[in-house]
This record gives sequence, C-alpha cells and structure tokens, in this order.
Amino acid sequence: MKPTALLRRTSARTLLATGLLTSLVLTAGCTKSEGSSDSDKAAPQQGDAGQQVASPSAGSGPACTIDAYGGEKLDLKSATVGFSQSEKEANPFRIAETASIEAEAKKRGVKLLTANAQSQFSKQISDVQDLIAKGADLLVIAPLNSDGWEPVLRTAAAKHIPIVTVDRKINATACKDYVSFIGSDFVEQGKRAADEMIEATGGKGDIAILLGSAGNNVTTERTKGFVDRIKDKAPGLKVVFQQTGEFAREKGQSVTENLIQSKPGIKGIYAENDEMGLGAVNALKGAGKKPGAVKIVTIDGTRNAVQGIVDGWIHGVIESNPRFGPLAFQTLDTFTQGSEVAQDIVIKDSAYTEANAQSDLDKAY
Repeated sequence: MKPTALLRRTSARTLLATGLLTSLVLTAGCTKSEGSSDSDKAAPQQGDAGQQVASPSAGSGPACTIDAYGGEKLDLKSATVGFSQSEKEANPFRIAETASIEAEAKKRGVKLLTANAQSQFSKQISDVQDLIAKGADLLVIAPLNSDGWEPVLRTAAAKHIPIVTVDRKINATACKDYVSFIGSDFVEQGKRAADEMIEATGGKGDIAILLGSAGNNVTTERTKGFVDRIKDKAPGLKVVFQQTGEFAREKGQSVTENLIQSKPGIKGIYAENDEMGLGAVNALKGAGKKPGAVKIVTIDGTRNAVQGIVDGWIHGVIESNPRFGPLAFQTLDTFTQGSEVAQDIVIKDSAYTEANAQSDLDKAY
C-alpha cells in the first residue's frame, strides 16, 4: 500500500526480538479461485503489498527460545515443514495465504508438505497428525477453530516439533504448546471498521453485523472491536441484527436477503470478511437497491471487494494481509537457529477507501 494509505494502529503488540526488524515482502502471484469467474482472479502481487511487522522493537514483549520450548537447533534448509490450511481455497484470502507459504518454501529450498482441511475441523486435526507422521520437523498451521487442538499439541510435544500459527490463534500456551502466533490485531480491525461505518452513516441509524464463523478468535475479536467502538463513539448507531455468514459469500448473501426482509430500513452492514460483504452486495442488487443505499464495510482486502469500492457498492475495506510466507519462514529460521522470537507477532494492516481504491487496486489479492 502507499505510505499515505497506511492508517496508524492504535495499539502495538509484541513483536520479533531478533532477526525480524525489517519489513518482509512477497512478490509471488496467486492462482484462480476454485469455481470462480475470470473477474475473480487474484491480482498480481506488488512488492510493497507484503506483510510488515507493526512497530518492531527488540525485547518489547514475551519471547520464546528453542531451549525454553524444548527441542534442538536445526538447519531450516534441511528440515521438512508441514503446512495445514483450514479452508477450501475458494476464498481469495486462503488462495493468497497458501500461495505465499508455497512460494517462500520454494524460494528457500525447503521441503514442504501441505494439507487442506476443507473447512472440517476433525479433518484438520487428522491432517496435522498425518503431516507429523510423514516427517514434518516444523509446523505452520492456519487453524479453523481456536479450541480442540489438544491431540495435535500432545503429539507435537512428544516429538519436540515447533508450531507457528498464522491468521488465527489456538487456545493454548505460547512457548509451551506452540512457539508464536503471526497475524493481525483483530480487535483493532473491528475498531477501524467501526470508524468507517461511523463516517459512512454519519453515526446514526440501524446497522447489521454479518458475523464470521463461530469458535475462533477472529470472529470474537472483530466483533468486540466493532461493537465497543460503536458504543463509545457513535451511540446513535444501533446494532439491530447479528447473524453468522460463516465467512462465505453464499451464506452472506442468504443472510442479507433475510435481513432486507426483516429490517428494510437497515442503513449499514458490517461484514467480518470480504466474501460475506460481496454476498451482501449480491443480495442488495437482487433487491433492486442502488449502489451506496446501504453502507457496507468489510475486512480482508480482496480484489473483488476493492473493486466494490470503485463501483460504489462498498464504502471501505480494512486490510487483513494473508501473505504469511516470508514472515512464517523467517520466524522458524530465527527460532531453530537458537535466537528468540516473539510469542505474538502482530502485522500492520492498511485500508482501502474511496480515496485509494482505484489507484491501489492491483495491490489487492
């Protein structure tokens, strides 16, 4: 993103202590989404579209070392890394995430084993167990749910296998059950989405929330950030409808269709990811609404959502950068060499608005 498009984060969290004090970028492109049309192709990646660690500062928070975690030093180039993807790659976020991991492994010459849980948590647990059985020395996991990881953690602990989670946290103890979490400040994302909604609506009216999937910290924290900011800054905005759209476009559309029928005077919709927001757009189009009649704010930064801003259907998109490859592998490399890494590695996200959506469209994924 352009420097002028970056929004200042209101909170800085713990970061890498050694070896990760510079921004990391990825130039690998993304593949086409399953079942998508040509218009759903991911845009080419730009060098400055990669992830950046927010306010890096050595020793600023809890860290982890291989001695504290339990294990032995190893050379990442000779190791096997297992990557567990949580969802079917019909979602541009997941496409970009997997492509980033695969591209960085190839760049570093690291053997990579991959598995996709197809949005089934029981399958993800068995997937990770299988990756371990196939010889994974290190694990990168994009968790579907935050709870229920005890079987994997027991197996990994017995073999002293370091685990890094990306995008979503697991409910376990850092530097004991896993090494580090790499992802966004989801509460902050919710707050920033609320700021966009307040601006779009003038701070008054009835609004709805399309919740993400239950059982993970992303949904919980994006909801908390949004609701708390609305209560604090715009008491004239009333959340009159909340229902899960399961982070899926089709479900987001069907929920919005019901919303239009039950709450015809709705003024704004906060979708906790772009896919649900695009489903809401489809529902509004089907109901004969005009662009901008209902203000939509989403989170992710996919090309289709940013195009929605250009077309007038979406008011704003808070970025959630999925390009975890460079940062995940650098974290593993630093850790396995014996240096300490942060337990929470928070990335810096930007935003798309009417002011930059057209010019920055090719930086979306």
